[in-house]
Amino acid sequence: MNTPQQIRTGETLDVDHSDAEYRRWLKEAVRKVQADANRSADTHLLRFPLPEEWGIDLYLKDESTHPTGSLKHRLARSLFLYGLCNGWVRPGRPVIEASSGSTAVSEAYFAALIGVPFIAVMPRTTSAEKCRLIEFHGGQCHFVDDARKIYEESAALAVETGGHYMDQFTYAERATDWRGNNNIAESIFRQLALERFPEPAWIVATAGTGGTSATLARYVHYTQADTRICVADPENSCFFEGWTTGDPDVTRDCGSRIEGIGRPRMEPSFVPGAIDRMMKVPDAASVAAVRALEQAIGRKAGGSTGTGLWSALKIVAEMVAEGRTGSVVTLLCDPGDRYLDKYYSDAWLAEQGLDIAPYTTAIDSLLETGVWSA
Repeated sequence: MNTPQQIRTGETLDVDHSDAEYRRWLKEAVRKVQADANRSADTHLLRFPLPEEWGIDLYLKDESTHPTGSLKHRLARSLFLYGLCNGWVRPGRPVIEASSGSTAVSEAYFAALIGVPFIAVMPRTTSAEKCRLIEFHGGQCHFVDDARKIYEESAALAVETGGHYMDQFTYAERATDWRGNNNIAESIFRQLALERFPEPAWIVATAGTGGTSATLARYVHYTQADTRICVADPENSCFFEGWTTGDPDVTRDCGSRIEGIGRPRMEPSFVPGAIDRMMKVPDAASVAAVRALEQAIGRKAGGSTGTGLWSALKIVAEMVAEGRTGSVVTLLCDPGDRYLDKYYSDAWLAEQGLDIAPYTTAIDSLLETGVWSA
């Protein structure tokens, strides 16, 4: 708004904050992040073996092959580009993130790439391997005892250090180009182009920030595909309740045992109206599914992969029962070697009171008979 002096004198106020040294740093930082995408080959689409006579193909998009070993590598790259291009990430100032581990590993990698400090604010229960990887990439781990406190602690650290709180739970859905540009959805459809069912009946995702499900759903709508999007939610997460009741204020009072997914509040990046279906998956079923995956393809994966795979197998069973053919896609989110002391430990299962036997039986029954008994 014009000041009285401006109106009286007609003077133009002109403040120039141009900083040539900062712009040189910014251009180089953006180049480095974009170069990472150029030299990272696209991730593989693996087939989960199903009986041929069913006429159904089940695929897992293997995001564990990214340089930092998880689906979150895509997100971290997008968040850094978003923060850099908005002028939020600055030379010498730390980037702070609230995370349950995998996003922090990937963000630590990109922070080191452009030469800024990184602090991950995480629940104290985060797996030791994730903590090791964060520190390997030069990041610092800052633990909280109550998982619900990671947001306010991250914001406070940003103020205290003069850094930038990346806030994946707010910006994940808007930092990614959902129209294309080799996002995960475009990659899936391109890789399916020569398959017998190139347009999947369903894509199953899991939600931590909600950014991946939003990207998948928006891309499907934008390209006018008939594919439906299902989100699988673990125990101790509020997304399923918030989605089914339409209550954006629903909360849970404890954190998820399935690292990387499930939240105690409805995150701003979760877009309920974009998706078609949700399933609430018992944690024991998630563990049973990742162990079944190892038996089927010889690969260990994290618990979030199991949550999505359980839901995908349920959809496959429905298609078999209805005599429908087609394809279903879910995600292999990260490698299982990060969770050997959890999802692959019988002692941890006993400690948590999780009995995977009924769910293992249900998966075995489906693959042998085509009947879903869960």
